[in-house]
Amino acid sequence: MVWIPPCPFAFLEENLLPKPSKQDFMRCAYNEALKAWECGEIPVGAVAVVQHSLIARAGNAVETQQDATAHAEMNLIRMISNQRHDWRLADVTLYVTKEPCPMCSGAILRARIPTVVVGAWDPLQGCLGGRIHFNQALQAYHQISVEEESLQGACEQLLTTFFSLRRQQEKNADRFRIDPQQDF
Repeated sequence: MVWIPPCPFAFLEENLLPKPSKQDFMRCAYNEALKAWECGEIPVGAVAVVQHSLIARAGNAVETQQDATAHAEMNLIRMISNQRHDWRLADVTLYVTKEPCPMCSGAILRARIPTVVVGAWDPLQGCLGGRIHFNQALQAYHQISVEEESLQGACEQLLTTFFSLRRQQEKNADRFRIDPQQDF
């Protein structure tokens, strides 16, 4: 298991009354990302909204479940599909703190989720505009509308801080690693 640094960020206040904004829902997703971090996961969170009501929330659980597919988006899609007994989620808007990877973007496309609100773009593996966009790449019959709500950069800062702290710890650990081939 990879060392996970302690989380230096505080949870954001959630205000879902009377009519929440995109920013309000992204705060909820952000808090799910913080929960994931506290559980030893890469901090990505997601929430699902139907007609201005939050219906489900999830965070990454790859390490916890020892399941490579347990990304926040996948967990959320499974949860809602199981609750509804239907894989078609055409009335759901998904809010996610990091742009979905190829696997999650494919699941979003297959589940017919029409809108995804992204907190931070992923220029390496993002498939909703950061690296590629499934709408153009696949020319699928179902199109995903993509919007941005970064909480003034808080979603990106969360991820960059996480990986920076983790790299710093790995660098420090390398300094104290003993080479078994070295004579003393």
